[in-house]
Amino acid sequence: MATVHARISASPDVVWAVLADGWMYASWVVGASHIRSVDSGWPAVGARIHHSVGAWPLLIHDSTEVRESRAGEVLELEARLWPAGSALVRLELAAVDGDTEVTMVEQVRRGPFSALPDRLLDALLVPRNREALARLTDLAVRRSD
Repeated sequence: MATVHARISASPDVVWAVLADGWMYASWVVGASHIRSVDSGWPAVGARIHHSVGAWPLLIHDSTEVRESRAGEVLELEARLWPAGSALVRLELAAVDGDTEVTMVEQVRRGPFSALPDRLLDALLVPRNREALARLTDLAVRRSD
């Protein structure tokens, strides 16, 4: 499991507002290039974001589904990317002295990458997920200004 942390100078409510806006997904998720649609119930359990990954004209269309959602606390997603498989991505938010500590854990569940050793997966996922949290930080701080 690839785990990264970030401390964001914004409240959990502000960070949650970014996560709860499905149309912002491609702004902070590294690799997501286009949001095709967002289910009206996002981020309720079972709701999906229909996204594309890659660069035109080589786009792969797939979706990400909410598995667990507690406003201001937890968002757990099953991110799919055919033919690469899927991953479980869990974001936990905790208030710390007026800021938010975000922990992001990604676990590959299905597909060819699931057979890779944990060290190799971490080498691939940790830098990408650090960048994702850096983008989430920028969006939340800007929103709180």
